Amino acid sequence: MDQLLRVMNFNVSSDGIGAGEHQSLERPFGHDHPERLFAWAGATASWPMRTDPGGSRGLDDYFTRDFARNIGAEIMGRNKFGPQRGPWQDHEWRGWWGEEPPFRTQVFIMTHYKRPSFTLSDTTFHFVDGDPATVLERAREAAQGKDVRLGGGVTTVRQFLDAGLVDTMHVAVSPVKLGSGLRLWESPDELLDRFHLEVVPSPSGVTHHLFWRR
Repeated sequence: MDQLLRVMNFNVSSDGIGAGEHQSLERPFGHDHPERLFAWAGATASWPMRTDPGGSRGLDDYFTRDFARNIGAEIMGRNKFGPQRGPWQDHEWRGWWGEEPPFRTQVFIMTHYKRPSFTLSDTTFHFVDGDPATVLERAREAAQGKDVRLGGGVTTVRQFLDAGLVDTMHVAVSPVKLGSGLRLWESPDELLDRFHLEVVPSPSGVTHHLFWRR
């Protein structure tokens, strides 16, 4: 079976925006209240960063539970890893996720500024400079037959979409408008020349958009 490149649990607003434009240490997503987009996921029993028991079951939980299934590596953009731009000033920044990142695989961070790989718990971060196809080849090799998750952010997902490399995509559209920021799409219909689309509304208010390659 082919190793799929999968976008999973990716969140956008009803106007297609996944992040604000002014990311900082205090505002990892660039806008003031990211929970407006992500509340559905954090409420589920299977949310990877959950530290207390409980949480909802049902449709939303199915998607958060699927996050790690058959995933052998992740690719992300540098802006998902941290707020710094340009050459690394120091190597002390080790991501937003503390000592136990939720990935539990090798993670390939796309950046023009390399730095040494490091491991936290059972996640190893690599910093790679290359085009999407080259980085995907490295991630597939590391995944050892399993699928590769494309973690984001918006710019990185668009790069891989434009290169025709994404096989399946799950985008959760939250019922809020952000107005400005980094936009995944004007409308999901833009992708229908390349993907089939199934739209599944959830009781939480989000609408799950499931794309798979034609």
